[in-house]
Amino acid sequence: MPAYNSEHRMGRFLRLLTSTKNGSDDYNSSELNLFVHAGMHVDAPGHFYDHYFDAGFDANTLDLEVLIGPALLVDVPRDNNITAEVMKSLNIPTGVRRVLFRTLNTDRQLMFKKEFDSSFVGFKADGAKWLVENTDIKLVGVDYLSAAAHTDLKPVHLTFLKSREIILVEALKLDGVKPGIYDVHCLPLRLHGAEGSPARCILIK
Repeated sequence: MPAYNSEHRMGRFLRLLTSTKNGSDDYNSSELNLFVHAGMHVDAPGHFYDHYFDAGFDANTLDLEVLIGPALLVDVPRDNNITAEVMKSLNIPTGVRRVLFRTLNTDRQLMFKKEFDSSFVGFKADGAKWLVENTDIKLVGVDYLSAAAHTDLKPVHLTFLKSREIILVEALKLDGVKPGIYDVHCLPLRLHGAEGSPARCILIK
């Protein structure tokens, strides 16, 4: 699994502390040491806004009613970042609150590669602005480690997270799933004081 802006995989983040194998312990017990934006995860408003971070708008405050419910999976035109023009072309119906954007990232299987790839597809600043101003979307799901294109990292996150109404779900694995309506169940860990959290997201047809 790649790590953001790194040439190396996440590496070993699970360590066995006690083991029955050596005969000295009665049980197996492991320790987890994990970056909160590793793999499939959610972003809380404090990820890019200090005043939200200081005010306690952390992963534990994210609205489960947004993270669970009907979601539309759409295919983004290949070889395109998600711009305002691309958003218009997707014709997402009014009232849709959760959208999962499948892009060239899935075709390239970027989440299965060792190295971080800065050429991944993501939102451009104008695409994020168009979504916020013209849709009812409150959950934005993407298929790589960042919702924002590598060149637009800060402006996209600032646009999405400013209102505290939109939740970003990143690094979704959407291969083999057809476009359409699904029930999404996305459950992050309740991490007090964290600006993001690993999550398990599943789609049910």
